[in-house]
Amino acid sequence: MKILISADMEGATGVTWPADVLPGTPQWERCRRLFTSDVSAAVAGFLDGGADEVLINEAHWSMRNLLLEELDDRAQMLTGRHKSLSMVEGVQHGDVDGMAFVGYHTGAGTEGVLAHTYLANSITGVWVNGARASEGRLNTLVAAEYGVPVVLVTGDDKTCEDAGDYAPQARSVAVKDYVSRYAAVCRTPARTAADIRAAAREAAVLAVRHEPARGGPFTVELEFDAEHLVGAASVVPGVERSGERRVAYTSPTMYEGIRCFKAVTTVVSAAVEEQYG
Repeated sequence: MKILISADMEGATGVTWPADVLPGTPQWERCRRLFTSDVSAAVAGFLDGGADEVLINEAHWSMRNLLLEELDDRAQMLTGRHKSLSMVEGVQHGDVDGMAFVGYHTGAGTEGVLAHTYLANSITGVWVNGARASEGRLNTLVAAEYGVPVVLVTGDDKTCEDAGDYAPQARSVAVKDYVSRYAAVCRTPARTAADIRAAAREAAVLAVRHEPARGGPFTVELEFDAEHLVGAASVVPGVERSGERRVAYTSPTMYEGIRCFKAVTTVVSAAVEEQYG
């Protein structure tokens, strides 16, 4: 049994503030250890539950945040940027039996600690075939095309609620309770590590590959906080204006859909001005 962990940081234990997750800040240095603790707990739990191999894919910002030297040494880590499938890189090789989303968060325009979708700001909403989509939903749709179920999700309580919709069979662990986008009631790392390990152990039995999903086509719509970003996004082939501050595109598969999404967000982020957005 092989487990792939997609590890994001906004949903990690103790994280509530932009400086907690921005590389180079003192708070980020501190929170890297909390993040690493969450991921190590998931690794230990999956191995407790019978997994033979765990691969961690770094999925936050520079994708160089976890402390390799402090991880459970039975795991391996894929770190660094410019990966074909970004947050779910590794799922496409046919040897993954189950996926875990550790440190995840809710999507842009919704309640949740540090809620966003790919870009920290600028995007105010994402929808797939009419359903509001967080990073968790987008990545679940990609994994399903390779027959890989999402079996564990950790983050704040709102993230766990979101996961109940896109991965209802998955075990979930709330490491903190939402108060506002920048505030939460947090549990201690000792407690969250124990909770994550226990949930991962239970989730291991759910890691069974199934027939690849064929759910396309997928229409993805993005809403921005400024009109000029529509023009920027529309330079990507197939992406068209769908409203005053919206663009949309349709892909036959989510493999292609997530790659187009990545292209759109890259172009849009380059078009954002420092002061006026």
